[in-house]
Amino acid sequence: MTGNLDLLTATLAKTRAEGRAALIGGLPAGFPTVDGGVTALRAILDSGADIIEVGLPHSDPILDGPVIQTAVDQALRDGTRIADVLHTVRETHAATGKPVLVMSYWNPIDRYGVARFCAELAEAGGAGCILPDLPVQESAHWREHATAHHLATVFVVAPSNTDARLREVTAATTGFVYASALMGVTGARPTLSTSAATLVERLRRGTDLPICVGIGISTPAQAAQAATFADGVIVASALVQTLLDTPTDPTAPRRLTTALATALHQT
Repeated sequence: MTGNLDLLTATLAKTRAEGRAALIGGLPAGFPTVDGGVTALRAILDSGADIIEVGLPHSDPILDGPVIQTAVDQALRDGTRIADVLHTVRETHAATGKPVLVMSYWNPIDRYGVARFCAELAEAGGAGCILPDLPVQESAHWREHATAHHLATVFVVAPSNTDARLREVTAATTGFVYASALMGVTGARPTLSTSAATLVERLRRGTDLPICVGIGISTPAQAAQAATFADGVIVASALVQTLLDTPTDPTAPRRLTTALATALHQT
């Protein structure tokens, strides 16, 4: 069974051909419940998101701010496991036909088994994995299995990275490059950091891969601003917040997603 890297690539090519940035939404699996999470992810995709990332809950989410930490803690307390993450990927992709990525820290995948995880993610219809804390120089084993199963390997780069480091990371990346808009953890910010545009400009000097910007983007206005220089805009914390505010309604992210998608289509 092969993964959906080609679907991810085609989706980003399509949005570029349409003259707009792709909207990438994200939620952790198992939140507010496993089934509720699937409903929420489907609502996001049905409301205008082009791609979705499913977070694999981890007890030490070093890149995530308090909003996602709260959701992840609830998912873990409710017993969410990797099997539930893969179930979420399978059900979300089957219902929407859109690319579904897993966002995961390295430790859970390493303990589960790289070969096993890649095989099962591909079988579930996954498009690949975003790996925020896996060093590129230690990623050969992962990339070997991801390539064999036709899964994207998406690394995260930061404004502090040197140009040499950016070239090293992008050379090992497939699918798209995840550019962090700022130095810090996930979560809403009052304005979009000016470092985001500069980072994207630096990246474009060394790669032809699509560049998607995330971390700190929460409003339609910020998404529209990021879309003027990025190929994709990633929003997660703000969508999680809608579920924290309305925990009994798993379709709560629909309204924000519609507003974000509208802003990107008008950019």
